[in-house]
Amino acid sequence: MGAKRVPVAVLGATGYVGAELLRILSRHPGVELAFVSSEQYRGRRASDVYPSLVGYADLVLEAPDPAAAAERAEIVFTALPHGASAPIVAALRARDRLVIDQSADFRLRDLRVYAQWYGDHHAAPELVREAVYGIPELYRDAMRTTRLVAVPGCYPTCALLGLVPLARAGLLREPVVIDAKSGTTGAGRAAKVEQLFAEVNENFRPYAIAGHRHGPEIDQELAAAGAPVGTVFVPHMLPLARGMECTMYVRIPDAPSLDELFARAYRDEPCIVLRGAEPPTIREVRGTNRCAIGWRYDAPTGYAVVMSALDNLGKGAAGQGVQCMNVVLGLDESTGLDAPGLVP
Repeated sequence: MGAKRVPVAVLGATGYVGAELLRILSRHPGVELAFVSSEQYRGRRASDVYPSLVGYADLVLEAPDPAAAAERAEIVFTALPHGASAPIVAALRARDRLVIDQSADFRLRDLRVYAQWYGDHHAAPELVREAVYGIPELYRDAMRTTRLVAVPGCYPTCALLGLVPLARAGLLREPVVIDAKSGTTGAGRAAKVEQLFAEVNENFRPYAIAGHRHGPEIDQELAAAGAPVGTVFVPHMLPLARGMECTMYVRIPDAPSLDELFARAYRDEPCIVLRGAEPPTIREVRGTNRCAIGWRYDAPTGYAVVMSALDNLGKGAAGQGVQCMNVVLGLDESTGLDAPGLVP
């Protein structure tokens, strides 16, 4: 890495994902923050909105103007609402900027599926096929030459990293049950009654049963891995701020060596921790870009139980976006991301 740092912009810098991008990028040795935006807090410093960023991200927040962002930055992270991101991404790509999009606008390859789940006419359909789905462990080669990365949702990242090795091995032949649990930041920063402290604290509930927007992402990528089997995906809300765990129940035909399967898939991956029969925990990955994966095989029932845990703002969002940027730039993928979990 040379001495020159690459200028980067973050559009939508005051949502939880945007703020996490500022936290990571402000300490990244290969880039410098050159432009940050927020409609809500325009004219204020990012560190005024998040005092934890004082001395790290003191830039004044501006309007999310793609022309201004492209003029000052070579790489633009778009952490904007679904639907609002696509036209801005199109304007940035017209100016040949590398875009790391954190929204859902370019994740789904079938525009009919996108319309079904997001209810919008896609504002840049011509870019959907250009976008590379942003899980480096699955799409690294394609990512190296792309100019548009579609960073996945947090639940799909958590579930797919546990399931794709089985799919590629031809072991997924029946619908998969995904029992998923997330902290409240996964639902964003907007005020919602169901996310009030009194509603979440000392409580636990499922939501969006058979109706979560991340479901079609998971189905799409399992099919791409050779397993168009469908899923029963049930997310739950945990009484904590950040962190996610997925437990997947998979009936498989034989008794394969899951140890060998996961070792082959991930032994050289810097952001994957293989726990074997030991269940991973949310606490061990909090504040990191790691996904910890465990597994067990229950011979009497023929079910494999695969468990994966990550930080929904880290490997599930902003951290993964930065990992994708590192891939495109040819950097070590852990650059700016390598840190142990926040324990206790």
